[in-house]
Amino acid sequence: MENNTLTWEDFSKVEMRVGTILSAEVFKEARKPAYKISIDFGEFGIRKTSAQVTKLYTPESLIGKQVVAVLNFPTKQIATIQSQCLLLGAIGDESEVTILTTERPIKNGLRVG
Repeated sequence: MENNTLTWEDFSKVEMRVGTILSAEVFKEARKPAYKISIDFGEFGIRKTSAQVTKLYTPESLIGKQVVAVLNFPTKQIATIQSQCLLLGAIGDESEVTILTTERPIKNGLRVG
């Protein structure tokens, strides 16, 4: 097995922050079932992304949910949108994604570490 140990410096480069989902809609142009999502990260602004979370969530169930996302990846063109962050989730045996959320409401933009 390969040694994939990160240093603290490596980990600290990943900018994971908390945000609140403002909107979610079916992403018809995506190749795989996905939603277009807008997330408010407080002082870090509102960012758009695409997420393949359709197995466990409806667009309506996502609105208002506080989530964790990586903000410092380069933007990525996904069909018709520029993804500006990576929504984090755990991927199950059937490729279903459970979104990482906060235990209680906290300030948007707080760093996870």
